Amino acid sequence: MSLLEAFEELSDPRARECAYQLEELLLAAICAVISGAESWTSVVEWSQMKLDWLRQHLPFAKGIASHDTFGRVFSLLDAKQFEACFMRWISGLCPSLVGQHVAIDGKCIRGSHNGKQSAIHLVSAWSSASGLTLGQVKTADKSNEITAIPELLSALDIKGSIITIDAMGCQHDIAAKIVQSGADYVLGVKDNQPGLAEAIKLWFDAAGADKLDRPYWDDIQTEKDHGRIETRRCLVTDDVAWLQEQNQHWSGLHSVIIIESTRELIGRNSTGIASVERRYYISSLPAKAALLGKTVRAHWGIENSMHWVLDVAFREDDCRIRIGEAAQNFAILRRIALNLLKSDTTTKLGIANKRLKAGWNVDYLGRLLGLNN
Repeated sequence: MSLLEAFEELSDPRARECAYQLEELLLAAICAVISGAESWTSVVEWSQMKLDWLRQHLPFAKGIASHDTFGRVFSLLDAKQFEACFMRWISGLCPSLVGQHVAIDGKCIRGSHNGKQSAIHLVSAWSSASGLTLGQVKTADKSNEITAIPELLSALDIKGSIITIDAMGCQHDIAAKIVQSGADYVLGVKDNQPGLAEAIKLWFDAAGADKLDRPYWDDIQTEKDHGRIETRRCLVTDDVAWLQEQNQHWSGLHSVIIIESTRELIGRNSTGIASVERRYYISSLPAKAALLGKTVRAHWGIENSMHWVLDVAFREDDCRIRIGEAAQNFAILRRIALNLLKSDTTTKLGIANKRLKAGWNVDYLGRLLGLNN
């Protein structure tokens, strides 16, 4: 399914026939955002310069709409329907998530606040294998991620995948929903589950001190980079029966994990003192230390390969589009653009330079969009 075909069912929020067709506004906006546009004004400027090329794909009989028209239409456009079209398109790029790792995490779009209206918060799903954003759900604030995560999971076919979520998503209902969907989970544990966190800490403290004969396995990975040595030790046990005795009933629970990260500066900046950080997790996966350590580390890809790129290459936090549904809809445009740029393997350029190339070279842009004959 082509990109434009995936959005054919998108309803025009305008009640009457208008000079500027919705599909034309959508094509112009997607192309402009890929090419570096970060506001409706820059969308219009880019589109006017590339009007002859755009007319090779759609009529644009009345030319390019004003930035006010773009802003008004996208502020009225049903964001949930727009998101559904986005996910239908992505399902064509990632037809199956079986055997894949999917990270779920939230991100605040800081520039979208408007007076008493707080900035919008998006919970996104990201595939570490493909580097693509699979979908997103808007929440009122970070605390509402707990209700948004099940909605996002319901919209995706996660059967056969491994879902990782930070401590906000460590909830009984979320774990149960993942298992019921035929997937596995690795959930972070912090103070939002204080009893569970303390129980895991005490178990591994006792095991490490050889106070009890407790079965666990470990895997150690060491990296030397950027003037420091980092050692990550993953310890995991399948001894989970004691959690049931403490009224910790987690659906499908098979293993408990601790990641111990030790960082030491080297060279002239060395202090001779290493910092140690411990993080705790529960999982429905078997107690295989190497697999679980790799899965936990892969989760942070959503921060480095998605959130960071949106902030740096797309300047998402600086965007002041905020009226109606426009902030969420423009966020979807960015994620369409990011997915298309990530899917391109013909060049080793970074995302920012790929955007420049798309703006300069319409043949490259057409290839990204699948518009070239």
